[in-house]
Amino acid sequence: MRNIDASVELFLEEARSRGAKLVEAPEPLDPRYEAARLIKQYDGRGIVVYRVRGFGWPFASNLIAGRETLYWALGAGSDVEAYSRLSRALSSPGGFEERRFSSFFEEAGSGVSLLPALRFYEKDGGSYVTSSIFIACRGDVCNASIHRIMVSDDKSYAAVRVVPRHLYRMLREAGDKGLPVAVVIGVDPRVLLAAASSPSYGVFELGIASALLGGLAVCRTPLHGLPVPCGSSMVIEARLGPDRAPEGPFVDLLQLYDRAREEPVLHVEHVYVNKVYKPYMHVILPGGYEHMMLMGFPREAAIYEAVARTVPHVRKVRLTPAGGMWLHAVISIEKQHDGDGKTAGLAALAAHPSLKHVVVVDSDIDPDDPWEVEWAIATRFQADRGLVVIPHARGSTLDPSAREGLTYKLVLDATAPIRERERYTRPRIGGSS
Repeated sequence: MRNIDASVELFLEEARSRGAKLVEAPEPLDPRYEAARLIKQYDGRGIVVYRVRGFGWPFASNLIAGRETLYWALGAGSDVEAYSRLSRALSSPGGFEERRFSSFFEEAGSGVSLLPALRFYEKDGGSYVTSSIFIACRGDVCNASIHRIMVSDDKSYAAVRVVPRHLYRMLREAGDKGLPVAVVIGVDPRVLLAAASSPSYGVFELGIASALLGGLAVCRTPLHGLPVPCGSSMVIEARLGPDRAPEGPFVDLLQLYDRAREEPVLHVEHVYVNKVYKPYMHVILPGGYEHMMLMGFPREAAIYEAVARTVPHVRKVRLTPAGGMWLHAVISIEKQHDGDGKTAGLAALAAHPSLKHVVVVDSDIDPDDPWEVEWAIATRFQADRGLVVIPHARGSTLDPSAREGLTYKLVLDATAPIRERERYTRPRIGGSS
């Protein structure tokens, strides 16, 4: 089903039609911790729809409830098809169908108290909006990227974590005037995946979303004229910065607290809510499965492509959940030469600079099964011939063990030597099945 308006409502209808597990909470939940507990209960296992006390709109979480959900959303039946689908969208973004903003949205008011922010963990710096896509344009260049918004406990301000990438560049170029932005909350998760894909500067992520969706309808906001998906549940017109305020702590991909910083303040000018589609406020559990898939899957695809260029047969690539789908990878290959394991591991490190540890296994080992991976390490790995250590390499800022952004990386080649394969054959019970 095409969803060119990119609404959550249409996505949920498609999920129901495909038999996805969907749980609806019978009673409104408290925005402090209670909603987070429900999301966590079904993390990676089912979509949840619920109400939150103090807000007049429905909420939805775990839209990407599993890898299979993402794959049917991408129209893919396998890893390779899913990676290829994203790769094609990145290289050939789609176009837009422009529609009138007033045909889809009505004004709900202004002020940070309208933001659908929840408290997740005990040490959170405030209440958070976690699925917000920031859209900004400078000249002919537009950018769409995901940034968390922290609403202070007294609701006196909202601060936005802006990492040094494209929105950060635009904000610096805007200078003392601040940067006009449109903040989008509640869209089809394919738009979120596009916004998390980190293309080159100048490639508009909504074009990538259009390619994934088979087209995208956009409406231009009344005040700043910024393009937003017409099916968005909520659109906020605002100015970002130049003033700053405390933001954090916040739980990151590794399920650790990211430290507090001074970040740009979001000055909310107008808040609009969709009047054509039921406006579901999408909430991503920090450090949860959906968070990991949105961040990790584009990097997994990049790793697959890089490794496939260096060794003939790649069976499977997995960024592991225990590593936040960010720091650890397991790669299964059909080995042709004894150096293939190291080559594959080094290619993976080059494709995803935040990657810290890579385990390479033979094609008879399933990277999704930690038991099999550990068995391969136990029986096929020898440190003198299979370990590659790269000292003082640039790593992930999320890694608390890194020092000044530098870390030790390693490739662990747990593949069997080609001339001794018979010694490493896994036993099978005979007879017909």
